[in-house]
Amino acid sequence: MEFAELIKTPRVDNVVLHRPFYPAVEGTLCLTGHHLILSSRQDNTEELWLLHSNIDAIDKRFVGSLGTIIIKCKDFRIIQLDIPGMEECLNIASSIEALSTLDSITLMYPFFYRPMFEVIEDGWHSFLPEQEFELYSSATSEWRLSYVNKEFAVCPSYPPIVTVPKSIDDEALRKVATFRHGGRFPVLSYYHKKNGMVIMRSGQPLTGTNGRRCKEDEKLINATLRAGKRGYIIDTRSLNVAQQARAKGGGFEQEAHYPQWRRIHKSIERYHILQESLIKLVEACNDQTHNMDRWLSKLEASNWLTHIKEILTAACLAAQCIDREGASILIHGTEGTDSTLQVTSLAQIILEPRSRTIRGFEALVEREWLQAGHPFQQRCAQSAYCNTKQKWEAPVFLLFLDCVWQILRQFPCSFEFNENFLIMLFEHAYASQFGTFLGNNESERCKLKLQQKTMSLWSWVNQPGELSKFTNPLFEANNLVIWPSVAPQSLPLWEGIFLRWNRSSKYLDEAYEEMVNIIEYNKELQAKVNILRRQLAELETEDGMQESP
Repeated sequence: MEFAELIKTPRVDNVVLHRPFYPAVEGTLCLTGHHLILSSRQDNTEELWLLHSNIDAIDKRFVGSLGTIIIKCKDFRIIQLDIPGMEECLNIASSIEALSTLDSITLMYPFFYRPMFEVIEDGWHSFLPEQEFELYSSATSEWRLSYVNKEFAVCPSYPPIVTVPKSIDDEALRKVATFRHGGRFPVLSYYHKKNGMVIMRSGQPLTGTNGRRCKEDEKLINATLRAGKRGYIIDTRSLNVAQQARAKGGGFEQEAHYPQWRRIHKSIERYHILQESLIKLVEACNDQTHNMDRWLSKLEASNWLTHIKEILTAACLAAQCIDREGASILIHGTEGTDSTLQVTSLAQIILEPRSRTIRGFEALVEREWLQAGHPFQQRCAQSAYCNTKQKWEAPVFLLFLDCVWQILRQFPCSFEFNENFLIMLFEHAYASQFGTFLGNNESERCKLKLQQKTMSLWSWVNQPGELSKFTNPLFEANNLVIWPSVAPQSLPLWEGIFLRWNRSSKYLDEAYEEMVNIIEYNKELQAKVNILRRQLAELETEDGMQESP
């Protein structure tokens, strides 16, 4: 298919652009295969380059021969275009609708994008499982890399290489895979060097109504326990939902078959409930009535902050089991690709100082989200404005980023990255020129040949010039476990995401710049103090030598 077939009117003059915090701009609107571009001949006016894949929905209205298109973006922006001529307006609208809903992944912009920067580091090879394994292999010999899923035959949503207990062979892993949802047998998520405890993750066990069991599964997860120790299974479903799953062939671990494990249910919502929550929250944030009661009731009705609290509570419980109880844990919900990953990754933010650095966090996203099989293509296909509801969309990754922001806000000096880093990841998960978030799992990315045909997001982010934008000036390495508060009073709305198009950040930006200047000035003064101290010490030494006979 040629993009030209979908572009009925490629160019319109005298279009007026209205967008938040900018004066209206008149210019020429151009449609390409992947971008909507508005350029003006006026000096010092910023052009608009909008990826079609960032468009969530459009509305049209007409007054006489003047047409207006309202574009609602996946990053929650709302842009208005006033287009002279009804026919041009209708043509532009239908082209945008077609170009923003392309079915084929290979027609998306990452396959056509050519970087304008020099690629110093190939992000596709920055966080390989072998490299991650080396980080803790020196501390333990109880784990190994397994290539059982080399051809994605055992589990289509797992990467080709996984970390499993050394005492369990590949044949046993194949049997366990038939007993776990989607073939997602228990694999290592995190090793806590302080005490050797681990977090494992998997899909639900397929016990069904007959109470089916799998000796190899029991042996696998027991292999993670120390002699005389108990472990915890954190199920991210309510007990009622887990029991209902048995009727569909799923279920949970029976106490009789897993006597050394205590099961805890920590219910975390999923799918359409989360999507509806996001829609209600964005609607509340866009409400211009300025009525306090209405705002507070809409915010409460969205339940967004309740979901944040549920996820953080489960993550704190997981971290507590590891660090304070000295117990290993297995985490799963139903598939093990959504709420499970929220909990495993947030527990690591709490426990592991490396996860709070820029590269460590990138490795975490790569390992616990991309390689672990979170279906980004399905979950991020639509955002808060789209009218056609599929059953797969859900802001699971955005909720995770929001939880990270909550912890960052409570511990502002413990993170090497700043809020802009989290916002950037949110934007690229929904619409990007990079191939990192395309596809639903490693198997799909392999078939699409993303490594050969697209650029990795990390190749761009990890350039020194870009990194400076995402670095937290307050960062001081903190090697301790950090325990966030989950009290409702401690969990505010993330204004940087949800209100950034509704009110200007000019004064906040100015305050941030002033803070950076003060920190830099403080460093300069500290360096001068150190030089003066050294000079004083040298003078005192010289005086002492002169006084001695």
